[in-house]
Amino acid sequence: MNNYKDQEHLTNILPYDFVKENDVLAFNEGDSFSVISPNSLSDNIYHEIQRFLKSNFSFSLCKSDYFNDLLTSSFSINNDSTALSEELTDEFDLQSFAGSISATEDLLSGSNDTPIIKLINGIISQAVKNRASDIHFEPYEESLIVRFRVDGILKEILKQDSKISSVLISRIKIISGLDISERRLPQDGRVSLSLGDKNIDVRVSTLPSSYGERIVLRLLDKQASQINIDDLGLPSAILKNYKSSLKNPEGIILYSGLRYLSDSSQNILTVEDPIEYTLTGIGQTQVNTKTGYTFAKGLRAILRQDPDVVMVGEMRDVETAQIGIQASLTGHLVLSTVHTNSAVAAITRLRDMGIESFLLASSLRTIISQRLVRRLCLKCKKEESPSKKSIALFNLDSDKKVFISSGCDACSNTGYQGRIAIAECIQVDKSLKEMIHNNASENLISDHVFKNNQSIDEASSDLISKGITSCEELIRINNLQENASI
Repeated sequence: MNNYKDQEHLTNILPYDFVKENDVLAFNEGDSFSVISPNSLSDNIYHEIQRFLKSNFSFSLCKSDYFNDLLTSSFSINNDSTALSEELTDEFDLQSFAGSISATEDLLSGSNDTPIIKLINGIISQAVKNRASDIHFEPYEESLIVRFRVDGILKEILKQDSKISSVLISRIKIISGLDISERRLPQDGRVSLSLGDKNIDVRVSTLPSSYGERIVLRLLDKQASQINIDDLGLPSAILKNYKSSLKNPEGIILYSGLRYLSDSSQNILTVEDPIEYTLTGIGQTQVNTKTGYTFAKGLRAILRQDPDVVMVGEMRDVETAQIGIQASLTGHLVLSTVHTNSAVAAITRLRDMGIESFLLASSLRTIISQRLVRRLCLKCKKEESPSKKSIALFNLDSDKKVFISSGCDACSNTGYQGRIAIAECIQVDKSLKEMIHNNASENLISDHVFKNNQSIDEASSDLISKGITSCEELIRINNLQENASI
């Protein structure tokens, strides 16, 4: 039944919405038309195709798997990705254009294709202009909601009729090279776009839900991968300690800094999940759970590649942590991350994984913990006296003014624009090594470490005093109550 292998280089000529609805493809083979489907054609569908082609055609049944592969390739090789990457003019009004779109009822209407592509184009262009890091497409029973995450906060941008959900989501899947016939399992894809002078990598994630697939697009500005370590916003004292630690030939650093290290004299290799930014001169490899390629397996393979520096995206399990520590004790500098609430908690987390204290004491060099807080908009922030609650929480001077958010056109009436890191740094000195080796508690380690170093609490208070962020923002980030402490 599968007689159409030679058609994989041809382009389907039926409109996408009709193809998706009826599982049928048609091809122009010069002097005749051929139609294939995994299902028999009803009289209605047969006559609709005939009306559209204005000609008779030959029909063949094919296997579902073959049809799905051909369906994806047929639409992937058209100009959808080019159309998506075209720059929209500044006069383009996303809200007005979205309001003009309605679901077509004509089975063979191809007129819905261009508006959907333009809508996707407009949404991504608007997201880039708004400095959004993520775009959420969320289908519900009666609507499709589009939300942007800007400076860590989700905000609803569009609310569309639910009828366009499947068409819009399928278009995004096609552009991203995903299997549009698979709606029961999560999928991950990627597409590169050019919007004006910006080159954007878009990471695509799908998730089946009650009313269709949810899609999240992560926007990765390629220019961001060129950021220098000095531009991270770290306090000068932490930056100085960090640069010093990166010069160590061995040991573990729980943070990152590959661009600072990258030069032709070192072999730098990474295991990431996923690779978000590609870095010149660095060998990057991506975890693939489907094939069993885990952090642990990737790290083992990397250590046979004669590396000087190894970066493991995250120490998620004891196996990865053990291999990383062994690597750091055998002449490799290992960079990684551990998800904890503070720098000291990273030590406890590794202990809880089952790593022996004497190994931690021997291998750890530097631990940096950070949180991202929103910067107050420079154009609209206002000065006022701090509240009693803020004075108590952040140890502020009651006589000194602080700044609060207001809202203007420049910041989309949020009162904030951009984000900055608040951070604390632990340098593992001789005394701290002994404490780690002797299983000292978190409180004892904190008392020792922050006796002469700034804690994340003190860094927060500094940002308030300097007018960089607000008390309300830090309360939101830390989920503080009136009787709480950061």
